[in-house]
Amino acid sequence: MRANHGEALRQHSLVNRYGFASAFLFLSLILAANVRGQNNFNSGSTGADGAFNPTTSQSLAVPASGVFNFTTVNIPSGVTITITRNSTNTPLTILASGDVVIAGTIVLDGIQGSGSFVGGIGGAGGSNGGNGGYGFDQSFSGVQGDGLGGGGGGTSSTTTTFPGGGGGGGYGTTGFVGGGTGVGGQLGAKYGATTILPLVGGSGGGGGGAANNRRGGAGGGGGGAILIASSGTISMNGIISAHGGQGGAGDAGGGGGSGGAIRLIANTITGSGNLNVSGGGGGGAQLSFNGGFGGQGYVRLEGYSTNNFTGTTSPGNVASLSFPHPVNPPNSPSLRIASVGGVNAPASPAGSLQSVPDVIVPASTANPVTVALEGSNIPLGTTIQIVLTPSRGASTTALSSGLAGSVAASTANASVNLPGGISVVSATTVIDLTIAGAKPLFMDGERVNRIEVAATFGGPSELTYVTQSGRRIKRIAN
Repeated sequence: MRANHGEALRQHSLVNRYGFASAFLFLSLILAANVRGQNNFNSGSTGADGAFNPTTSQSLAVPASGVFNFTTVNIPSGVTITITRNSTNTPLTILASGDVVIAGTIVLDGIQGSGSFVGGIGGAGGSNGGNGGYGFDQSFSGVQGDGLGGGGGGTSSTTTTFPGGGGGGGYGTTGFVGGGTGVGGQLGAKYGATTILPLVGGSGGGGGGAANNRRGGAGGGGGGAILIASSGTISMNGIISAHGGQGGAGDAGGGGGSGGAIRLIANTITGSGNLNVSGGGGGGAQLSFNGGFGGQGYVRLEGYSTNNFTGTTSPGNVASLSFPHPVNPPNSPSLRIASVGGVNAPASPAGSLQSVPDVIVPASTANPVTVALEGSNIPLGTTIQIVLTPSRGASTTALSSGLAGSVAASTANASVNLPGGISVVSATTVIDLTIAGAKPLFMDGERVNRIEVAATFGGPSELTYVTQSGRRIKRIAN
């Protein structure tokens, strides 16, 4: 990542994540086998934040830790609680040692793409929409939305009179391709799992392209992510909304953000409320093509007794059910890019292509530059593949040295040539579980053959478990 002629550089990191460890998978089997006799789920709340009993509608900021420790929660009918993001955009976890009663509304929606071509902000734990194309300079094409399933930007140029719409963000399902054959933004990919482990929100829609001296519509933000866990009963008669943001209107419309994630855990879950994880609609076109719709998110209900919950989901039939599982699973293999060209990753990177740069590598830094890597719970000697993707032009790859140190804390280095302008640096590796001596690992009833580990500069890592049948199950590590 290098500055050239005063141009700042930025990086796009993954959101905070965690994933499965084999110990957690084993624990899940034990819980399932003995669940009927236990019926004693404990949220782990310390009660330090007291009772949450709002009487008027208000905003509630996610704490720095991402976790509230309440005794009880009671949101009455007619009261709306709007969740706002913290500085590191962590998802919201609400723990209660007693009962949770939701008759009112909790909102973590992604924001609509701005009319000034700026991408919509994601809900707490969700990712931002991409900026629309700006036809007053060189940036005629829309910017890809943030997040693992960010929708692609609609393309354009000085010779194109009909720019493409932005692609919709993906999450529980893929988004939709932006309007315009050959110029529409790519659909956002599906990621995550019905277990909502890890807890992570939706992705942003891509920005629409623009014609000369005009502007494309901005992408909508992804819906946020919330986990509510009670040691007693959750009575859900109100609304929890983690809707994806609508794409903005422009020359070509911006893509809609994907819906977010809602996970409820308690001994008993009752009520007839609504849980909304719909994707945002595509933005309308003032000149050419509309943006693509965002994909839906995930809803998860975990309780020993859920028979008396008769509520609905938006869209319909997206909820999965299970007995209670731990709120926070143990750590998994992790990989992070610690520094590039001697510039350390920031403690709290913005990780967004839509915001100010997180890091700047001086143009005077000679190529090749060193990418420093840190791993945990990855076999020693494993090599890491580095992918460098510039803002314009083809991606390049490099291979690191083998990880050295200890399994708990290992390091490796790779060398890359940084171009001028904005670039994204990512790192991936695969852990082969079929080698002799590897402890068998099972997910969703299938043996896992290998684990792919990926990271971007400044961010935690994403895990993909590949089963014997070829299924790819994504998780995100702390």
